[in-house]
Amino acid sequence: MARATAKDQKILFPEVRPPKEVFRYLRNYLAGQFVGATRDDALLDEVLKCLFCKLYMETGMSAEVPVGADRFQAAQHVREVFGRVRDDFPDIYERGAEILLDPASIAEVMEHCGFSLLNSESDPIGDAFEVFVGSESRGRAGQFFTPRSVTDFLVQAIEPKPSELVIDPACGAGGFLASVARSYVKSGTKARKLADESSAKFFGVDKDEYLSKLARLHISLLSGGHPNIICGDSIAFGQNGSGDFPTEFRPGKFDVVLTNPPFGTKIVAATPEVLEGFELARKWKLDSSVGKWLPTNVMQSRVPPQVLFVERCVSLLKNGGRLGMVLPESLLSNKSYRHVVEYIVNNLDIQGVIGMPESLFKTSGKGGTHTKTCLLIAKKTPPRAKRGKWMFMAEAKWCGHDSRARTIPNNDLPEIQRNLDIFKSKRKLSESTLGFRVEQGNVESRVLRPRYYDPEVETELRALEKTHRLVAFERLVAEGVLSVSTGDEVGKLAYGTGEIPFIRTSDISNWELKADPKHGVSREIYTPLKAKQDVQPGDILMVKDGTYLVGTCAIVSEYDQEIVFQSHLYKIRVNDNKVGINPYLLIAILSSSVVQRQVRAKQFTQDIIDSLGERISELVLPVPKSANTREKITQMVQTAVQERIEARELAKRARIEVLQ
Repeated sequence: MARATAKDQKILFPEVRPPKEVFRYLRNYLAGQFVGATRDDALLDEVLKCLFCKLYMETGMSAEVPVGADRFQAAQHVREVFGRVRDDFPDIYERGAEILLDPASIAEVMEHCGFSLLNSESDPIGDAFEVFVGSESRGRAGQFFTPRSVTDFLVQAIEPKPSELVIDPACGAGGFLASVARSYVKSGTKARKLADESSAKFFGVDKDEYLSKLARLHISLLSGGHPNIICGDSIAFGQNGSGDFPTEFRPGKFDVVLTNPPFGTKIVAATPEVLEGFELARKWKLDSSVGKWLPTNVMQSRVPPQVLFVERCVSLLKNGGRLGMVLPESLLSNKSYRHVVEYIVNNLDIQGVIGMPESLFKTSGKGGTHTKTCLLIAKKTPPRAKRGKWMFMAEAKWCGHDSRARTIPNNDLPEIQRNLDIFKSKRKLSESTLGFRVEQGNVESRVLRPRYYDPEVETELRALEKTHRLVAFERLVAEGVLSVSTGDEVGKLAYGTGEIPFIRTSDISNWELKADPKHGVSREIYTPLKAKQDVQPGDILMVKDGTYLVGTCAIVSEYDQEIVFQSHLYKIRVNDNKVGINPYLLIAILSSSVVQRQVRAKQFTQDIIDSLGERISELVLPVPKSANTREKITQMVQTAVQERIEARELAKRARIEVLQ
């Protein structure tokens, strides 16, 4: 059968457009033209059949469309190619399966898919899944499609080799295994060898039957092999009679685990019987005598899936095996998960932790999730085995797309990858937020979040040592220079019951309280709280919880004493002292860039909002040594604040008097 010339091929494969753009067009086209199915997953199945045929033609396994073929003849040729695909992959396509699209639709699919399946910058199969099925429906189960930039990054960091067994115990549509296959091709693995390796060494599990089938098809498309991907529950395998591990999926067998498990505190990940088999399903208690978290015999009633997957991944690895895993940042930083970090530290030699931007899993303005995640890179080591002294950390601000999933040129991952390579080769690293070292022994309070160890904070503070006294906030509290308390919640039913301002985080801006706070409460509510809150002029209110507003400050004026402030705010009072700190100087210090940077580093996600919490005590305040400088700053702030407050009160009186 003759091959089409470049000129003829332009009819079949026109200008090359990004796969996502092509699939969006095809979804809309097929939804309107395909008779027999309108469900997105059914449409996706038909498109993937065509892509399998395209792969056969692209790799020379089947002839291309004959020169001069019309749409009907082209579609007939694609159907013939699919017959071979079906025979070669009986594990994916049943005997008698056919492409159900009409000839015009087959031609439409083939004509628009001008990109290369093997050499595309993105992951075409993953793009098709995301466009047709989307992440909205999957998001309810904690499943979000892992961007190729992340799967490729972790594969390059872990460096799996063709001789090694690789598994993804929450494989979804097969993104990680696809990245492994592409890395083998890039390193020179031949087609026949790749097919054999994927058949013998690639393993995957997913609870969703459709996704496990899609993953098999995905990897088969890329490798030409028959990967070992099954529908099953990785958490329940082998736990208290709930199902034995299939022999080929047994624990302690794998060289490499790469995964992005489902996230979600509300997801019921396992039954009580299954939970009994997990150490991390127990309640842990801090043993102050040894400074470690230890498991008790008391079981938790519910454990988030991401916690159980940490233990499952460790159990799958052989000693010396490598782990690349996507985890919520909260799991590596929040106080409620300190025992999980203890488990990680006890069982793994941590080689790297990379913080990712909140936009990573956004698929549109409303689609996806803004859950902040980290990439964990580690090696399984037996207890008391020698560990590496240093771990690599980095914090990515950009990941190649924005919060609306629009492609942007900003992407920190390539630079982080280069720095990680420098770290692994033990060359000197020019440290920045895109790559720095942390001693494993210096992991504080079982926190593995990179932002917490921001190296640029230390650089900025060291630069101030000659001109400033660097004083820990907790020391000023201990010495009685500062007093700290938090406010109260009055409940939504109290809103609008009176004229006493109820100050919330959104009512603080530019060092002052809003003239017209959103909510007011009655005097009956205010009176019993007055003595407890004890608000006085000169007190500083600082946002404690609220993500973007954490660290924002305002100073209480003589006009603001009759207020109630909420529990998401600190009240910081400067007491009489001999160290030269007053409220006006303090608010300037708290608002300085170096302190605000510390606030960003130390605010952790708690449920759905960020909180500085008790970590306010860890802030280091730069207090000018010069008395003249302190006085100058005090006068500047006092003048600015006073003029602004006077203007606010004047405007308030004007609004009242205009009606008199």
